Amino acid sequence: MTIITWTFALIAAVLSWIAWQRSPAVLVGGWKAGLELLLTVLPLMILSLGISQLAQALIPKDQITQWIGQESGWRGVWIGSLAGVLAPGGPMIVFPMAAGFLQAGAGLGTLVAYVTAWSMWGARIIMLESALISPRFALFRFLSCVFVPPLAGGIAHLVFARFFK
Repeated sequence: MTIITWTFALIAAVLSWIAWQRSPAVLVGGWKAGLELLLTVLPLMILSLGISQLAQALIPKDQITQWIGQESGWRGVWIGSLAGVLAPGGPMIVFPMAAGFLQAGAGLGTLVAYVTAWSMWGARIIMLESALISPRFALFRFLSCVFVPPLAGGIAHLVFARFFK
């Protein structure tokens, strides 16, 4: 287990103790709601991990390295940015996909651009902003941050990649 897993276990234990102090029903209700959520997102996580591993198995490693690996440079950053825009769904899909890309040999710049583009440019966000706020707002926000994902990916590639192995 990693330090992150141990940290989450500690937080869960502390919160469980606090819930128990309030009422055993609060403890049971909280864990029941958590398990229900797990059952909802588990199929998505399994499918996204399966897709990323199948893609990794089907695409030759040298092509992955060439297109999105550390040596791909700006091409990988732009591919990561585009993939982030097109990535469907929320974090339960995108982060397992990013983990699969990392395992397949994706470079740091590509991954940073992918996650940043997904969080800032994602089609789902632009559609929701257009519908709930206004299309003009969505356009102006997009234009205001259009260079952020490639810039973040480029900085990660040029400055931090040597520390990321």
